[in-house]
Parts: sequence; structure tokens; C-alpha cells
Amino acid sequence: MTSVSEGRFLSTPVSLLTPNPRYATLLTEDGVPVEAVYEPCTAGFGGPGSEGRETPAIVVAHGFTGSLDRPAVRRAARVLARRTAVITFSFRGHGRSGGRSTVGDREVLDLAAAVAWARALGHARVVTVGFSMGGSVVLRHGALYTDGAGARTDGAGAADAAVRVPAREGRAEAHADAVVSVSAPARWYYRGTAPMRRLHWVVTRPSGRMVGRYGFRTRIATDDWDPVPLSPVEAVPRIAPAPLLLVHGDRDPYFPLDHPRMLAAAAGPGRAELWLERGMGHAENAADEALLARIAAWAVAA
Repeated sequence: MTSVSEGRFLSTPVSLLTPNPRYATLLTEDGVPVEAVYEPCTAGFGGPGSEGRETPAIVVAHGFTGSLDRPAVRRAARVLARRTAVITFSFRGHGRSGGRSTVGDREVLDLAAAVAWARALGHARVVTVGFSMGGSVVLRHGALYTDGAGARTDGAGAADAAVRVPAREGRAEAHADAVVSVSAPARWYYRGTAPMRRLHWVVTRPSGRMVGRYGFRTRIATDDWDPVPLSPVEAVPRIAPAPLLLVHGDRDPYFPLDHPRMLAAAAGPGRAELWLERGMGHAENAADEALLARIAAWAVAA
């Protein structure tokens, strides 16, 4: 069961004119503490307790080497909160969360804990929005978790047996009602661009992991994936009937446009909406306020 410990992580000044954020440490199903912050919707804020089941919540999943206190994530949360409540969190191995990064594998449990927290706070509708690595995590989470109490058990494949969560009495639901994936890869082990070759060096080499730890504040696991998790392109057909939005920039230096097109094709006709953004680079750092506002509007409508 996901447990929550209230506490403060950020030195964010408190304003009397805006809703106060709520800080917590979430415990994942495999026992990793994850730092998280909840921010009520700022539109028509009526004071503490004004949020209700009718207000959707967005859970933001950052990219590799990110964290909830990075400027791009804070900007995204601020824009999204104009339309919905927002939960940001740091994946394992990032920020003040415990554990080590598995670069998209067991991070699905971190996301599940954050989604369950949103529902425990009273939100009947929860939308996941992921960027880059977080984009691949929201796709796999959407494939594995249904609107029941536990994870999907039909057709998920043996590769994800390690992260399936059995249904438990009293466990908060951890499924997403809609999924938004921004700048995500379609397949694992892609090395077709220089930035991805550098990323593989950071993840796979001892000297690279040292750079990750001290240069990017990211602690990376040393073990290889065993088994290899469900790939993004294998995950997208299993997200339906939940709405799916894929967003990708035409100047993404990490993943060229064959990645989002492959994901959209794998989803099937009419199962995914694809936005190819002109002039956009990669992930949350490249998502401007106008795009974030459109994503928030899509999430509310979905």
C-alpha cells in the first residue's frame, strides 16, 4: 500500500493570494521513498479544502536527470495548475527521492504512487503527463494499470511481471484516466543521435555514472534490465480506452520524428492524438507556456 508522510522539501515562499502547496514523501510498492508536492488548481481558488472530485489532477513525470525542483518542471507545474491540480515528484535516484534510477524500468512504481496520492486527495480524474524518460514511463504505466485496484494482468507480458501490483483491499487506485507523452522514445536502446550516445555512456559506464551522480545529481543503478521492460511501442496499444496524446518537436535532438509516428501507428486508428510541434526541441525544457496550456486544456477535456 502506498504510504504518505507529510513534510516540506522546498524553500518556496508562501503567498496569501495563492493556494499553499502540500509536500509529502510517498513510499512505493517496492519500498522507495519518493519526494512529491501537490499544488491545488489556482483558477478560482477558494481557500483550503475548495478542491473537489470534479477538479482533475495532472501528475507530471520529469525526464532523466530532472527533479521536481528543476526550473522547467516548476514552470510546467505553474502553467498546468491554472487548469487542474498538479502533483510533481522526483523519480527514484533523482532529487531528494531515495533509491537509484533504473532509467524508465521500476520508475513506473514511482508514478503509480503519485497517481494513488492524487486519488487519495479526492481527485476522481487523474491525467499523467510525462517528458522524455517520463514520457516512456507514463506509456508503460498506462498499459499496466487499469481502473481496478491493481495493475493490468492481461497481455502485459512477462517482461513486466516484476512491477505488477496485486489488488489489495483498501489500496488507492493507481490508474490514469488519460495519458500525455511528450518527447518519448518508441523503442529501447536507441543510439541513433549524438545526445543518446552520450546518455548511454552516462548510464552504462562507471565514469559516466559518476558524472551522472556529481554532475547531474542523478544516482544510477548498475544492474542491467532483467527482464527488459515492455517497450513504449509495445505499451501504447494497451492504453485504450484511456485517451492518449503524443507530443513531439520536429527539432528534437534526441529522438527524430520516426519515434512519435511509430508510437501513433502502434496505438491504432483513432486511438492516439499526435501533435508534431514546429521548432520544438526536447522534453520539458523545450515545452513553452503556450504548449503547456494546450496540454492542460486537452487533459481537462479528456
